Amino acid sequence: MKIYHAPNTRSVRIVWLFEELGLPYELETFKLGDKAMRAPEYLAVHPVGRVPALQDGEVTLFESGAIVQYVLARHADGRLAPAVSDPAYPPYLQWLHFAEGMLMPPVNTIVVETLFLPEERRNQENVDRATKLLTRMLGAVEAGLTDADYLVGDFTAADIMAGHACIVSTRLVGGVPDLPKLQAYVERLKARPAYQRAMEK
Repeated sequence: MKIYHAPNTRSVRIVWLFEELGLPYELETFKLGDKAMRAPEYLAVHPVGRVPALQDGEVTLFESGAIVQYVLARHADGRLAPAVSDPAYPPYLQWLHFAEGMLMPPVNTIVVETLFLPEERRNQENVDRATKLLTRMLGAVEAGLTDADYLVGDFTAADIMAGHACIVSTRLVGGVPDLPKLQAYVERLKARPAYQRAMEK
């Protein structure tokens, strides 16, 4: 399988997933904003010219959550996701999708307003509003962790999706000392060997 990747993007999730599962993969790495991502050849893989994308034989997929679910269904042999009949399955789905549905929208606003836009076009009110919203979303993760190391007990793909978003989020807001379970969770995730290998890629 081939993963299209750029450092410091959501595609880290897919590399991390493959490293956790021990699946072989080929990695094609771009620099963010690389003109090659707008070339017709790559637009045939990902029509918006972004990462991640995955090619698995005749199957081509983009969107990190869809790729995670596809790889788990086709290649994981039941690993990193509870069975549908398991009581942990509903909260697993919840946290799997919380990443893109709730955590990443304010992250995107903060990143665009503070990193991508020229200074004269930045809007501090947008940053403040997004930071307040992101803090509320991180508080929900804090409450969801209860006394477990991971979101649904054992480490799952929900921790790759939501955990990656938490890692990015805490970096943006400068840490979360008032959310001790979340801070410990982020450090626990960053200490995983598979995460470290993914970041090295």
